[in-house]
Amino acid sequence: MKHAMRATPVCGLRERKKQRTRDALIRAAIELFVVKGYERTTVDEIAAEVEVSQRTFFRYFAGKEEVALALEDSVEEAFVTAVAERPAGEPPFEALRAALDESWHSISAVIAAVVPLSTYMAMYRVIESTPTLLSAQMRHSALVEARLASVIAAREGLDPADPRPRVLVAAVGGVIRVAQRLWGDGDETSVESIRRITEEHLNLLVPVLAQPWDEHQAVSGISLFQT
Repeated sequence: MKHAMRATPVCGLRERKKQRTRDALIRAAIELFVVKGYERTTVDEIAAEVEVSQRTFFRYFAGKEEVALALEDSVEEAFVTAVAERPAGEPPFEALRAALDESWHSISAVIAAVVPLSTYMAMYRVIESTPTLLSAQMRHSALVEARLASVIAAREGLDPADPRPRVLVAAVGGVIRVAQRLWGDGDETSVESIRRITEEHLNLLVPVLAQPWDEHQAVSGISLFQT
């Protein structure tokens, strides 16, 4: 009796190949942006690094701006997912902080799957120093914050028009951006270093907003309220 032939998971193989090509394009783009600069790098050069055509590049990305921020998009997506998966009943600020704390490992894995962390940090500096990319990043961050506000509103059973989720997410997002800029200006390149800086600044949020300021309670921006 003949054995039935096992079907080959063609779709799975195709999707993995597409993901490898996408990651390779992101990696090539980031490496070129870091070495040559964003403005001086062309789509043709990115495609040539991966040995694909320009047409193939445009099947994955609308242009240089999209590929430059693709890894940032993946990192932010991991955070939004982590917030959505927090236990019901957890207060909103605690949910955001806990999700951020839990997502550091997945964020690190997302980055490491494409480029070394040192290269990612160098690309962050490229974004900060390139007006076109910085403007695009800020626009995208606003969209991510809107998504997070919707997630928080849904978790709390609030009307979408309720401003509290948007205010909370804007405050936390602002603190994270400040921490990221400090990290980008520093010499440390580890995930642990950005995690520490972010936690230190989030620890300051409630005291800064709700308590009197005492110059004796803060040294070089680090508060006694840190954990």
